Amino acid sequence: MVLVRRVLGDVLRSLRMQRGLTLREVSAAARVSLGYISEIERGQKEASSELLASLCAALEVPLSDVLREVSDLVAVEEAAAALIRIPVATPAAPVVTSAA
Repeated sequence: MVLVRRVLGDVLRSLRMQRGLTLREVSAAARVSLGYISEIERGQKEASSELLASLCAALEVPLSDVLREVSDLVAVEEAAAALIRIPVATPAAPVVTSAA
């Protein structure tokens, strides 16, 4: 099962690191505790819409971009999971006829 909170955390961490920001810097800009942001990035806590908006503002990225990336990654994980569940067809045994 795909956990949206894990994917969201991965996206937020990636964006923070791409911008060269520390958790402390994002924490100060978003006015959210460093520990809570860390738990969100690790997929351990759910982010409210207000908190997510604050984090996006601190990262200077539109919320819609974050949600779009999360949605795309969830779709990829769902597709991969569906491929794993597809049963593999076994070839039919050859039919042997006798010439009598």
